[in-house]
Amino acid sequence: MTKRILATLLTAMLLCGICALAEVPTQEPTAPPDPTATAEPTATPTVTPEPTPEPGRLAGIKIGIDPGHQRRGNSDRETIAPNSKQKKAKVSSGTEGVSTGIPEYVTVLEISFALRDALLAEGAEVYMTRETHDVDISNQERAKMMNDLGCDLVLRIHCDGAEGRKANGIGLFVNESYDISEASYAAAEALLPRMCEATGAKMRDIYESDTYTGLNWSTVPCILVECGFMSNPEEDQKLNTPEYQQKLAEGMVEGICDYFER
Repeated sequence: MTKRILATLLTAMLLCGICALAEVPTQEPTAPPDPTATAEPTATPTVTPEPTPEPGRLAGIKIGIDPGHQRRGNSDRETIAPNSKQKKAKVSSGTEGVSTGIPEYVTVLEISFALRDALLAEGAEVYMTRETHDVDISNQERAKMMNDLGCDLVLRIHCDGAEGRKANGIGLFVNESYDISEASYAAAEALLPRMCEATGAKMRDIYESDTYTGLNWSTVPCILVECGFMSNPEEDQKLNTPEYQQKLAEGMVEGICDYFER
């Protein structure tokens, strides 16, 4: 009887041990690293280079601009040409708008600034004889200034005046008897149609004359540009608007480009 009880107890204890072992969870094995896995690449920003600006049509060209007159004229006299005994006032006071009352020296400086900016936009090298009204520079001195700078072309910017009020349009003047006369005339032939096309102004003519000090003392191609008549009420009004001044400038630039075959 005792042996049976002992056997029964041993059997029960054995079964309890097996159950206890069955209740203990088995840990999952740690997966080995995958040698084929790679880290996500870090994104590299794409840098687009700035485009190289195109050189302007007038790159390498030197243009001189002489805004005519000044706040106060100078009646002292100077010779009108090399080796000449004839003399004229160093610089006159210019005309005045019949409608606006604006002096020519003011109008032509504004046109000259518009021309300067338009030329710079095309890559030209630009020089001006004056950028203010309070100067005292004679016509002979203005010409020599541009000669010394070695300008390829000089434009002397003026407005015209007449006794009557009907005269209108754009006219250009070059000298007649000097070494630069032929080149100056060729440049004027390029400018005049372009200016009239841009503005719608009447095309007058290209006049040859040896009476202008600023032209005669120039050793580089030089044109006196009469942009219109301030003695004409309607043209006076136009000449003193930024829109018309810009058209004049654009016409001159296109003419200059034609002259230099740009």
